[in-house]
Amino acid sequence: MSKSSPTAAVLIIGDEVLSGRTQDTNLNTIARFLAALGIDLLEARTVGDRKAQIVEALNALRTAHDYVFTTGGIGPTHDDITADAVATAFGVALPEHPEALAILERRYGAELNAPRRRMARIPAGGSLIANPVTDAPGFQIGNVFVMAGVPKIMTAMLEDVAPRLRTGAVVHSRTVRVTGVGEGSVADILTAAALANRDLSFGSYPFGAGTVGEIGTNLVVRGRDEGAVEAATAALLETLETAGIVATAIPASS
Repeated sequence: MSKSSPTAAVLIIGDEVLSGRTQDTNLNTIARFLAALGIDLLEARTVGDRKAQIVEALNALRTAHDYVFTTGGIGPTHDDITADAVATAFGVALPEHPEALAILERRYGAELNAPRRRMARIPAGGSLIANPVTDAPGFQIGNVFVMAGVPKIMTAMLEDVAPRLRTGAVVHSRTVRVTGVGEGSVADILTAAALANRDLSFGSYPFGAGTVGEIGTNLVVRGRDEGAVEAATAALLETLETAGIVATAIPASS
């Protein structure tokens, strides 16, 4: 939205996501988390458990954006290779982190076996991300935040990530619900609104198509200037009503 606002990307890692065995929900959680901080999430990729692919994607994303958030691949099994890939991407070693090892020792005691000990490996220069759910930490290196793939754990890790981020102006949004007509009937009106307000974004999201019941489209106006968003929404409503199209403004949200 704004060049002065930080930008971010998400890298989802795991064969289980690509195979369809696991449905990813982390992207939605991270997107909402970043929106509340005024950080623009501009890109998301999903890659499998292949080191070269992870390294290539991570290097591209961390160069293009202020922040990169990865999820998945930091557990104790043989296919948990995210830490290895991140170390390779940054060109650093992957030693055991003393603090991470101490955390795991407290957690597992005599049951800290070799596979679990793998979770203490942190790329040199990295700092830990707290995991209040299962203790095994994530980590930050440079502008990259490496977190668990399990949604409950990943969400908890975001609490430790938030204070480390540079925030921007929050994006405000208003939704106008159009009923009784399809998306194509309001396309020209929405295009004209977008051309008249180039600092804002306009989107259309149809509903009810192909089903029995009400059809229509949700028109969403988004921008960092709340006054401009409100004014554009009011103008859009007036134009729709003048055209004889039934439209209702949904209460504001950020």
